Amino acid sequence: MAEFPSIDTDLLRTFAAIADHGGFTRAAEVVNRTQSAVSMQMKRLEEDVLQCALFQREGRNVSLTPEGHVLLGYARRILKLHSEVFNTLRQPHMVGTVKIGSPDDYVMRFLPGVLSRFAQDYPLINVEVHCEPSALLLQRNDLDLTIVTRKPGSEIGQILRQERFVWMVAQGFAPHEQAILPLAMFNTDCFCRTWACNALDVQQREYRVAYTSASLAAINAVVSTGLAVTAQLESLLTPDLRIIGEAENLPQLPSASIELLRKPNSASSPIIECFAEYIVEGFKL
Repeated sequence: MAEFPSIDTDLLRTFAAIADHGGFTRAAEVVNRTQSAVSMQMKRLEEDVLQCALFQREGRNVSLTPEGHVLLGYARRILKLHSEVFNTLRQPHMVGTVKIGSPDDYVMRFLPGVLSRFAQDYPLINVEVHCEPSALLLQRNDLDLTIVTRKPGSEIGQILRQERFVWMVAQGFAPHEQAILPLAMFNTDCFCRTWACNALDVQQREYRVAYTSASLAAINAVVSTGLAVTAQLESLLTPDLRIIGEAENLPQLPSASIELLRKPNSASSPIIECFAEYIVEGFKL
């Protein structure tokens, strides 16, 4: 029976890092090796193991050859299976389901990275994501972990981060030219809407809530086309929007706490605590 050389998973991991980060320098940082060590690894993979070119090099720019694209698909599958084997055999208790609740804005901004990293490390754990406003999530008792926004001084859980609310508009939109300021806000269950309206009332600035939605994507779509102004946490700013404030005759808004709550009156399982750690790290980014 013919024998074929094996491919070290370290070589595949480095190869995937180069493909993901667009070059040897950044990949070296990700895999915690020197750039010369990464280059030697890829030389070995190309010349000794596979005997084909995997990269096209133009100066400092690196791209995959057709053979490289083929290998990348296999590499991702092999690394996923490799991780699954270790997690299953070394941590057989890490199998099950965890339920998490979060407002729509955090699902879009923070959770994709958290879920991706967690699924890669613990592929046998199923994560259920329930997306609702903070006020509704606080009324539920069936969720293992809940991410909510709270007013300063009313914190009841583990603080993930504290941020200020800011006014956001589309590039080129001039709110000071609007006789009546059009707002795009979350529904009435969101206290940030109350904060924004109260601040405008104190300033005696005329406004109307022109657009409401439970979806951050819908609100951003309205605001990015120059139809309205919104007030959101600073981390939710997108490239097509800009922050405005007192220079545009808008009042300053308070800060808020993003918190992680655990299911009350229940002992947390290793799965829940493990996922909670991933959430904490994800909200630092």
